[in-house]
Amino acid sequence: MPTVADMRFTATATPGAAADALEHRPVLLHPLIESLQPRPGQIAVDGTLGAGGVTAALAERVAPAGRVIAIDRDPDAVRLASERFAEDETVIAVHGDFADLDTITRSLGYPEVDIVTLDLGISSLQLDDPSRGFSFRNDGPLDMRMDPGGGESAASIVNAWSTEELTSAMRDYGEERFARSIAAAIVRSRADRPITTTGQLRALVEETVPRRFWPKRIHPATRLFQSLRIAVNHELDSLERGLQAAISILRPGGRLGVISFHSLEDTLVKNALHVAAQNCICPPQQPHCTCAHRATLFILTRKVIRPDAAELATNPRSRSARLRVAEKLHAGEIPRNPPANG
Repeated sequence: MPTVADMRFTATATPGAAADALEHRPVLLHPLIESLQPRPGQIAVDGTLGAGGVTAALAERVAPAGRVIAIDRDPDAVRLASERFAEDETVIAVHGDFADLDTITRSLGYPEVDIVTLDLGISSLQLDDPSRGFSFRNDGPLDMRMDPGGGESAASIVNAWSTEELTSAMRDYGEERFARSIAAAIVRSRADRPITTTGQLRALVEETVPRRFWPKRIHPATRLFQSLRIAVNHELDSLERGLQAAISILRPGGRLGVISFHSLEDTLVKNALHVAAQNCICPPQQPHCTCAHRATLFILTRKVIRPDAAELATNPRSRSARLRVAEKLHAGEIPRNPPANG
């Protein structure tokens, strides 16, 4: 069950972590805030609290009467928020999954909200901490759980899944060309000793993928690590549920903004918004509508928003970010012609 974190409790985060969070600037922050147009008194939901950058920007604009309900699966993020927003009653931090954001907001007494934002993927605080096991840059335990308190770790998957299961995960979640070769190498290696660290897994990929086939812009282990992280945290399932939950709790005129970082996420977001913006979802060849589906959203981003040159220069990690924004329609409102959703 999600739990509401009292913003006045004593933080137990790593010393200096709150200061690092203050220095972290979220990707596409300016276009996100410009698109959502938060105003004083509004209720906003930041479904991915992370280092708190988006929450801070929203809180500044909805204060003093508004509220920002900031949700994160990572208890460290919630603890850091207690430091950063200790004196700010606008922010309510919640330990939970944004897939349950409708349940969370209603339990707090907010059945409808004005804004929902999701900044998907992994936060820099998680990525830069070797003990969390999200990155292969530094050796650490092969964990990858966004909530370390539950679920199976990446090490559990790597040491238990069959060759076929590992291959499917890498193909489905990472579009990995050498999925079967890497999966077979994992199974052979773990027969000698368990694979428990990020360094072991990185070295295994480097040995398995021929050097001439290494990608030019990313390390050859990148897609494997992405695949494992998605599998460990059930990210695509959470995203599907979270999008529907967000649409359900937005009040008419409210806005949803989603930042994604890889094609699987972006395609899922694009398709969910597209369906919600249609007055009919019957097959094109069907002569008459029988679905009774009615549009609930209008898509505001005619084309997906990407980082500009200035942001790319200061934050290379932003290169894959994509922002999509939609607005909730009023009941019975005739939808405007939906824009291209490229």
